[in-house]
Amino acid sequence: MSEPVYPAESVYNLIPKEAVHPQKPQRYMSKYRPTVLLEEKATKDAIKTMGPAKVDVPSPEKYLKKHSKEPKLHEKTRGPKEVRHIATAKKPAVPARTDKPAMGIHTQRDFIKTATALPTKPRPTCVDTRRGHKQLLENSGLVPKYIKKKHYGEVPQYLRRLHEEEIRAQEKYDHLVKEQREKRAMKHLTEEERGAALKGLKKSWDELHQEYQGLSFVADNQSKKSHRLQLEVAMKQLEDDIGLFESFLAVAGDVATSLRGITCSRLSR
Repeated sequence: MSEPVYPAESVYNLIPKEAVHPQKPQRYMSKYRPTVLLEEKATKDAIKTMGPAKVDVPSPEKYLKKHSKEPKLHEKTRGPKEVRHIATAKKPAVPARTDKPAMGIHTQRDFIKTATALPTKPRPTCVDTRRGHKQLLENSGLVPKYIKKKHYGEVPQYLRRLHEEEIRAQEKYDHLVKEQREKRAMKHLTEEERGAALKGLKKSWDELHQEYQGLSFVADNQSKKSHRLQLEVAMKQLEDDIGLFESFLAVAGDVATSLRGITCSRLSR
């Protein structure tokens, strides 16, 4: 708990106070101290003098001799060329004049073919640098060997296959686009279809008008107001559609279909 704080001049300052001596914390002591002391004592008495404790005394027979500390060269060893000229074994003696040669020795070698064979021609080369660098003439690009091939200048087989696949894909795409255009194409309605569509629009308008006439005169809440507004918008749209059918004698089939769908959705609501 903290001591109370008084102002600088106070009567409480006259009361003698006991001197409080702060207690010194305990000194930190590592738990590894005994192990360290034992290791230091074990290695401390190993060598107490300068250098090793025991040194072998040189023998009197191995005294220092003259030129003993000078560097010595390795003994010269003979190379392969020098060894080749040294005779390790005696060669066989030269045959005497009275000795007869060995007879009846046969061999499979054709000496006539070997003697009459033509020497192999060297492969043609070309020098392409001033320093004499050579390379084979066939691989240098100076020999027109590719233009003499059998199928030179023809389109490769894999390119033909890719071209055919591309043509088939284009034809398939064109056919699909044509079908889509035919489905979305405009179709003129006949007089009977036009009359049936106009009759359906008028019937829808009569139904909406009858429902509109049945509404209450006072719209006192939001639901009644929104329903009245929805019927007015639907009747206005039907009036515009009826006027469109009565103004033009020829009407496209997609227009009639869209108007019919709008009318059905309004009646369902």
